[in-house]
Amino acid sequence: MLSIVIPTWNNLPFLQLAVASIQRHTRCPHEILVHVNDGSDGTLAWVRAQGLAHTASPANVGICYAVNRVAALATCPYLLYLNDDMVVLPGWDERLLDVAQRLEGQRFMLSATMVEPGGANNRCAVAADFGRDVAQFREAELVAALPGLRRPHWLGSTWPPTLLPRWMWNEVGGYSVEFSPGMSSDNDFSMKLWHAGCRIFVGLGDSLVYHFACVSTQRIVKNDGRLAFLHKWGISQRDFDRICLHRGEPVGLEEALRGRVLDAGDRSCLAAARWRARINLKLKPAVPFTADE
Repeated sequence: MLSIVIPTWNNLPFLQLAVASIQRHTRCPHEILVHVNDGSDGTLAWVRAQGLAHTASPANVGICYAVNRVAALATCPYLLYLNDDMVVLPGWDERLLDVAQRLEGQRFMLSATMVEPGGANNRCAVAADFGRDVAQFREAELVAALPGLRRPHWLGSTWPPTLLPRWMWNEVGGYSVEFSPGMSSDNDFSMKLWHAGCRIFVGLGDSLVYHFACVSTQRIVKNDGRLAFLHKWGISQRDFDRICLHRGEPVGLEEALRGRVLDAGDRSCLAAARWRARINLKLKPAVPFTADE
């Protein structure tokens, strides 16, 4: 029923914790699919020893290529993208699938809600510190505290864990590799779904995962994803999130499942956003590509 796609880059202790949590807390039928970037820390050997379906690359190819490659192995009707530094918590999958099955045949993307030690400024997350690495992680304490960590549902599903029908993933072609190694690739994916007619982007406040955060992104040379988004779509990432998705805004589930409809205020804001974008596009030229890069 659920193809869980995990890209990883030499984060073996975190990956082991993520996989163990899936095996312990996931009730629905599922498959775990891993893309191993590099893997010289023992990750590739461990994935093979566990018998996990996987793809691999000898170096880090970034999130976009990694997720696309391993998603090609998916066989279940729903595809769920999970980071390797996440721990799923009891009931996480049942709530997601309950809502997904209500929306059968429609275009939608759902997110579980992240519990983060540094999530105070993230309207889509719950700020709570149960450890910042594997050695410090206090899982039993976290599970006991779970009822008090649930929050209202929220608009604007963008960040993983994200669940959508596999046919939708195929329809828009997965993640856009021009955003490699990955900054703003999540936002771009939401925009691709928006252009394909998706209007249901919902984060479920009672489907929770713990996110250690930034385990891999601290090690990469980041692409200028915001500039790439602006040039690709003719609107800033911030304005798309704010005007179209209303990302992070608390919402009742029934209202959220009716889908976003742009009202007159939204359309006015969107026109102003496009005007600002045209000015910014003149001031911020696209980064040129050369073959030796």
